[in-house]
Amino acid sequence: MRQLTALTSYPAFALIRFHGAPTVTLLGGRRRDHEQLSDVPLDAGATAAGRRFDRLLCVPYAQIRERGFDVHEDGTPLSSIEVDFQAEVPTGELLTELPNEPVQPVGPAGFDVADDEYAALVGRIITDEIGAGEGANLVIARNYHATIADWDVRKALTVFRRLLERERGAYWTFLVFTGDRYLVGASPERHLSVHGGDVRMNPISGTFRLTGIADPAERKRRLLEFLADEKEIYELFMVVDEELKMMCSICGEGGQILGPYLKPMTHLIHTEYLLAGRSTLDVREMLRSSMFAATVTGSPVENACRLIRQYERRGRGYYGAMLALLGRDAGGAATVDAPILLRTADVSTTGELRVTAGATLVRDSDPASEVAETAAKAGGILTALGLVPASQAPADEIAELARDEDVLISLGARNQRLSRFWFHDQSGAAPAPHLAGKHVVVLDGEDDFVTMLRHMLGVMGMTSETLRHHDYSAGAFDAADLVIVGPGPGDPRDCDDLKIKAVRAAVDDLLDAGTPFLAVCLGHQVLCAALGLPLVVKDIVFQGTQTRIDILGRQENVGFYNTFVARVSPSPQIPDEPRVPPGVTVSADPATGDVHHVVGPHYRGIQFHAESILTENGFDVLEELLLEVLTSRAG
Repeated sequence: MRQLTALTSYPAFALIRFHGAPTVTLLGGRRRDHEQLSDVPLDAGATAAGRRFDRLLCVPYAQIRERGFDVHEDGTPLSSIEVDFQAEVPTGELLTELPNEPVQPVGPAGFDVADDEYAALVGRIITDEIGAGEGANLVIARNYHATIADWDVRKALTVFRRLLERERGAYWTFLVFTGDRYLVGASPERHLSVHGGDVRMNPISGTFRLTGIADPAERKRRLLEFLADEKEIYELFMVVDEELKMMCSICGEGGQILGPYLKPMTHLIHTEYLLAGRSTLDVREMLRSSMFAATVTGSPVENACRLIRQYERRGRGYYGAMLALLGRDAGGAATVDAPILLRTADVSTTGELRVTAGATLVRDSDPASEVAETAAKAGGILTALGLVPASQAPADEIAELARDEDVLISLGARNQRLSRFWFHDQSGAAPAPHLAGKHVVVLDGEDDFVTMLRHMLGVMGMTSETLRHHDYSAGAFDAADLVIVGPGPGDPRDCDDLKIKAVRAAVDDLLDAGTPFLAVCLGHQVLCAALGLPLVVKDIVFQGTQTRIDILGRQENVGFYNTFVARVSPSPQIPDEPRVPPGVTVSADPATGDVHHVVGPHYRGIQFHAESILTENGFDVLEELLLEVLTSRAG
């Protein structure tokens, strides 16, 4: 094929089949390396030449340093292919021209972290990190290494051909040659796309393995069990919360949730949501602000990155980061389409292969299942490389299963428990009359839930700003009508921790000054400590949990992300019960004494997250709490 020959003559090139497209896009050009995303040119050179795309970015995981987060520096470059050649070829026509050569490993092959070692690591993280309040979930990866004999461009094209033929459900199926490495894969997950100001993200979590189940009835039964599994349900809810944080930082009108959906693939079925919003930001800033998806890091993302650096032995290369195709729409506005680099082989020109896969670890994770999940996630690309056997699950049967009525009913039932606020367009909402125009300062404890809080404040007609905990000093709240002492990871009892010291100083100053404030999660715990209530580790960790509580004179389903809690005795007859200061009341779980709501003369504290999708009427609850605080000051 003349176009394929022309393509491979360029020093760098890519072949991409976009999700559901009947064609494969061929892109060729020169490679350039950049220090930061802002250094990447945004020009209309390709468009002026009659082409849709300007350049293809290969963004490494270490680029997250731009957000100030911890990372192993491994020298993987931020590269772009400047598009000089573009063509569209029907997929069927391309398949007849792609080579089909033997692809064989030479020497040892396998994961760098053995199964039993990875299982032990999972157990340690659940106990030592998630169980100690350092996050709600965490993605820890391991790497499959091998060497491919006589590796060259024809073998790379052979692997790409096999992915086109065998893999279903991919968002992008691709082969990218940068000049010194091949990235070939079938990624299931869109990270970010922007077109005409419309922004989309696709958080995917929850993994049902298709292999090893031959009987269709048994496969359906197990899929329904998977869809009803609370661990899998909340795993997806947590990553939706995390990516809504990103949407709220990118999109002035916040994000709207659509779904959930099933995503059938060759070896796996995933569950996913679609997040939609609008933005006028520079697309490079959108890419920078959204580094990287919670589905490949964890939540909160900042602390997850610190833990990834602590527990993983080496840098991630391109795993968990993204490709990003930049171009222009018909009106000349910049566009971007960026898949997450998952299910991808990174192969040097001499055949050294690396395939990275990770499992999302939550408080209920089973170590053996997480080991199996990493193997299954790597299975698609390893099959194309001839390193593991092909899946036996028939494509037509799996597609039919994904449309089964019982399956769809089970999937759709998930939304009944979630916040209605995030399922609607919030752009036309009327501001709250008694809150409109008020200014709020939000103290950030290293959790981007503050972006969701600020979005809700904006819908109420309030203005807001974020103050990082390490920037706090006396007088920082002088211009605020109201303060929110926000959430974050960490042990609120650790008074030697600089963050806890800063949050405690802020709470003490607010109490002394009589400033109206609302304390959320970590802020609530520090407030309780300042009031003399003891802080303890919860009997059952509540990282990504929904519970029904009494608040504001009614029962509400609310979302918790906490390992620590303030506690009072559930029995008032016990003489050594911690005493609440005069003028302060608390609401606590009647069985455990865990405090979920504090009411003071000019403040409120809540252990739960009103902004989370797990709080069914979160917007109304937050609005009422803020009105109470401001009214109490006025009174």
